[in-house]
Amino acid sequence: MFRAFEDFLVGSRFLSSSYTISAEAITRFAREFDPQPFHCDPSAASQTQFGGLIASGWQTAAVSMRLFVETMNVGGEIIGLAADELRWLKAVRPGDSLRVEIEIIEARLSESRPGYGIIRYRSVTRNQQDETVQSFVAAAMVPARANRKSEIENSLGGEGFEPPTNTV
Repeated sequence: MFRAFEDFLVGSRFLSSSYTISAEAITRFAREFDPQPFHCDPSAASQTQFGGLIASGWQTAAVSMRLFVETMNVGGEIIGLAADELRWLKAVRPGDSLRVEIEIIEARLSESRPGYGIIRYRSVTRNQQDETVQSFVAAAMVPARANRKSEIENSLGGEGFEPPTNTV
């Protein structure tokens, strides 16, 4: 069953499956989108401050997005609205297995798009050693199950709905 806005209560947490990144994937992505020696050329990368091949931060972000979309399992589109506080905290290397932890930190109905809600979430990407490699806070618009604002409010607690503020 697909998820919708009503499933993303404040404090809800979601954990993705893992994705293992290969040296070939790193160099292929880098040649097209971030052609720096420490992403493209293992020999040149060994002479940099990283001491070897590393993934582009943008590739880490792209992998994280894939894992986010798969994990959220929304029946419809997830429209990205903003990303804040993006941090790349540790280099991603060939063979690293990445997973994403998502926590919903705000949820409200869209005022301009009936039938949609807006979630704000914290995303943390970790490697197989549980080290944080990337983090950010983002906002996205997701479809609601109910098509009208009153139906959504009724399903979530009635008129003047305010999302729960509990945290896990």
